[in-house]
Amino acid sequence: MSGYFNGTYYKHQKGTNTLCIIAGHCSSKKFIQVITKDFSVEVPFTKENIFTRKGIRLNISTPEISLKGTIKYGILSPIRYDIMGPFCLFPMECRHGITSMYHRLKGRVVLNGQTMDFTGGIGYMEKDSGRSFPSSYAWIQANDFSNHTSIMASVAEIPFCGLRFRGCICVIQYQGKEYRLATYLGVHVVVCRPDRIVLKQRKYCLDIRINNNNQRKLSAPKNGEMTRKIMESASCEAEFTFYRHKKQIFHLKSGKASFEYEE
Repeated sequence: MSGYFNGTYYKHQKGTNTLCIIAGHCSSKKFIQVITKDFSVEVPFTKENIFTRKGIRLNISTPEISLKGTIKYGILSPIRYDIMGPFCLFPMECRHGITSMYHRLKGRVVLNGQTMDFTGGIGYMEKDSGRSFPSSYAWIQANDFSNHTSIMASVAEIPFCGLRFRGCICVIQYQGKEYRLATYLGVHVVVCRPDRIVLKQRKYCLDIRINNNNQRKLSAPKNGEMTRKIMESASCEAEFTFYRHKKQIFHLKSGKASFEYEE
């Protein structure tokens, strides 16, 4: 479809291993992007590679990368309703969706001769579609915590009905509860910098501090083509502190947060 892109982001982590895969298509091609803490590469999508909600099978062999193996997914952890809220009813430059905040992994891959065993590890899955990524945005995701907690937050410059505004979506799954902070729920973006994000919504406040390292270059959509270059840390350090009426609900540290920041 002309001027349109669609992509799904699959994150896998266990121990020191982090493997992120983006499988998608744009106006002119189908592609796979592979991101680790050490490198990133884009290759053409071929039918030997299979992506489903139950797992993925990889069979990539190019001069730049050899990646083969299978990773199966356990029970997915979706969110209660569309992360876009009422904006899902309107035409948008970019639509975001969350398929699973947290699921267990089983399987292994061999990347350039090195085995990465993800059995017992943790996965995350989300998707994007539309024409272009926002002109400026921040996005962070982490779920490498001992208590099945998962966090995703994004702040972006959004064009809407001829106007522009700074929008926010954020969802937290913690101890069986789901918390959501979003523009359509009245969130206020207090701080949005490469090293810190602070969100306040009535009685709740989320304070995120980021050590943004190990950045790798990725292709991103612009007017339906993957011509824009952005930077992502597939595995960086971050701290998340969540308050209700100034009383701390949790303070958690992640060593494998995924983070993007574009001005």
